[in-house]
Amino acid sequence: MDKAKKNIAVRQTVLPLLAAFIWGSAFVAQSMGADLLSPFAFNAFRNIIASGFLFFVVLAFDRIHKRDGHRSYEEYLRTFAVPEGMSLTDFEKVQRKGLLKGGLLCGITMSVAMNLQQSGVADSGAGKAGFITALYVVLVPVFGLFLHKKVPAKVWVSVALAVVGLYLLCIKQGFRVAPSDAYLLCCAFAFSVQMLLVDHYATYVDGVKLSLVQFLVVSVVSTVIMIITEGMPEVSLIKASIIPLLYTGVLSSGVAYTLQIISQKDANPTVVSLLLCMESVFATISGAVILHERMSGKEYIGCVLMFAAVILSQIPASALRKNHDKKVKESVDKQ
Repeated sequence: MDKAKKNIAVRQTVLPLLAAFIWGSAFVAQSMGADLLSPFAFNAFRNIIASGFLFFVVLAFDRIHKRDGHRSYEEYLRTFAVPEGMSLTDFEKVQRKGLLKGGLLCGITMSVAMNLQQSGVADSGAGKAGFITALYVVLVPVFGLFLHKKVPAKVWVSVALAVVGLYLLCIKQGFRVAPSDAYLLCCAFAFSVQMLLVDHYATYVDGVKLSLVQFLVVSVVSTVIMIITEGMPEVSLIKASIIPLLYTGVLSSGVAYTLQIISQKDANPTVVSLLLCMESVFATISGAVILHERMSGKEYIGCVLMFAAVILSQIPASALRKNHDKKVKESVDKQ
């Protein structure tokens, strides 16, 4: 294996696993922070930190582009899919407008998702929160129906598995759903919308810059709501929450997102997506080891079904078809 292929192999295996571990263990940090700060306060300070960190990430990426040969802004623009017949000047205007509009829309939906998640993680626990939130992986293709996108049969099987898994994980006696679980379920729906928005705008807008604007919007929205509804939290509570805030702000929002972008460069997106799905597993392990969380047998079975749904939704149809054809051929040969 030459050096280039080896680097790609490392990027598409080690980096996504590291990102999944950071995101999964971040549920523990969120759970710890929820004991000290309200959801809006926690997300306000978390995203202020994330925005500051991503600002320096954007500067670093700009230097890398120059080092790789993109010495002019015109060359940088050509790295995007510029529509045929559109001048770079016009595309620059479209890109700037898309960055602001996309960052605003993604930021608003992210604000809803993050604050619902932070509201739910306090009572549901890190492990359960990780699996319910991961439902967005299954929901995104389903929501694509509204954008006239075809939904493969395997996705509907994934939805069925996820529904059964959710039932085992969340439904209590008397067919009741705990408010915290309902928050997390709504959070998964909000993340699905946010993912579709990112998918649309990332085709012609720099992903890291879009993320920066997005987190700036989340920090503003959360801060405004915090001040209006709660006022500023005590300084002692902010100091006591500094480790969870730094972990979620720098590592979860900043480092892990950057790792995801780097890992997807010249890599198989299916492999990367499957490895990122390990987030929910790491959330459960982290919750059990650090917070000593325990779930019932029924809830663990629900986790397994939901994880199976997430994995199935990410396996390409061609791979399933190839495996099916292989089994049919083996069966015919035996006869």
